[in-house]
Amino acid sequence: MPSRSAERTDAGAWQAAGPEAELWLDYDPAVRELPGIGLGRRTLTGPAGEEVTELHRAGVRCLRLTEPVRLCADAPAASARALMLLREATGQGLAALWHAVCTDGCVEQRRFHHLYPPEELTGGAAAEVAADWRASYFPSKCVYRRGPGFVEVRDRRFGTLELFTVDEPGHLAQLDALADGVEVGLLPEAVHRDFAEAGLIAEQAGRAWFLPMRVRRWPFPSLTV
Repeated sequence: MPSRSAERTDAGAWQAAGPEAELWLDYDPAVRELPGIGLGRRTLTGPAGEEVTELHRAGVRCLRLTEPVRLCADAPAASARALMLLREATGQGLAALWHAVCTDGCVEQRRFHHLYPPEELTGGAAAEVAADWRASYFPSKCVYRRGPGFVEVRDRRFGTLELFTVDEPGHLAQLDALADGVEVGLLPEAVHRDFAEAGLIAEQAGRAWFLPMRVRRWPFPSLTV
């Protein structure tokens, strides 16, 4: 996991750091050029899950982030918020057009390879990593689903299937907050340690946030996911 960031982002600044996205009602590039398909730009300052659910219900099927997104541990709040939006957009089946930036080599660890692949990746071994990201991507690559008193995470970012069952009350109690970022210092030590060791959280701008996306429907027979 990335080391804890020295940067802290207060609640107001975190909220204001919501990404700006250009929106369309269709995936196809040719169709996106037709009148009435483009919905213009919108700054998405609310919780990522709520924002993307609202967009999906309104018919949005493609979005483009207007600013590059930094993947590294020293990423600003705007990039962390953008990555959470990409997590939700990927989970809802939206196409996402975005530019990723990595200068410390972290992208080679495949931490974000469950997200819709970026159109462009700059920094380090960008060309090779971007090609691998696109070639190995499939929906539901790192997902979680809730059961009665537990959460199951299914993670294939690193090739083989890894299964995690979260059933400790203290860990379950943090999941909703982690979906939109928790100040690292407010996260119970055991929760932080266990999720970090499992590679299930990222830490940026002084906040920790949950990497797996919530599965809404299986795109393949469940055993292949």
